[in-house]
Amino acid sequence: MVTIIVRSILIYCIVLLVFRLMGKRQIGQMQPFELVLTLIIADLATIPMADISIPVLHGIIPLLTLVVLHFLLTILTRLSTIISKILSGKPVILINPSGIDYKAMKKLNLTIDDIFASLREKGFFSIGQVQYAIVETNGKISVLPKADFAPVTCGYAGIKANESFVPITLVCEGKLLKENMDLANMQEKEVAELVKKEGMAKVSDVLVLTIEQSGNGYIQLKKGKGKSFQAKRLGRA
Repeated sequence: MVTIIVRSILIYCIVLLVFRLMGKRQIGQMQPFELVLTLIIADLATIPMADISIPVLHGIIPLLTLVVLHFLLTILTRLSTIISKILSGKPVILINPSGIDYKAMKKLNLTIDDIFASLREKGFFSIGQVQYAIVETNGKISVLPKADFAPVTCGYAGIKANESFVPITLVCEGKLLKENMDLANMQEKEVAELVKKEGMAKVSDVLVLTIEQSGNGYIQLKKGKGKSFQAKRLGRA
């Protein structure tokens, strides 16, 4: 009995350490590969607790191996956008100004009821209130409301407002996002000039660079404070 108690406490402490090392994300915020590792770790931890015939070391080694695997996968997703898409997928625009994207809905295996439920959780009870809805890689839905239905609504104040548009991320952790550059109708040279104009040394030093159709942008170095800027209006977005 004492042996089981001691083994349980030891495994519990190790699993607690493992999850602390993996970060503070909640289950709903985990990427697919993180969730899989979490489920495996939880299953592995129960085996040496209940079966005293299994050496404790045989239970600890797989746990530590998974921790190392987690860090390797995390590093790979940061170094390569291709690997990141394979392991975590990429955000999908589910609702756009034209309405629900039926192909995206089927691809994500969602129903109309699923979409309505997610929108209600965000405080929107009509698709007509939504400009964009994006399904993130962790399964959560982000909503950008139409101008008239944004918080502190211009509609109620009687102010005519321009429609909202999703900011386009051009640089993420020092890497140019080619697909987004095409979406913004910008070339690599233009992005580099924009970075230089805002007082940054080079693209690889930039943590994040986003730009809106109106030309409003945000840029931040990996080491430094972020700042907003105004560029030329995008030709298309």
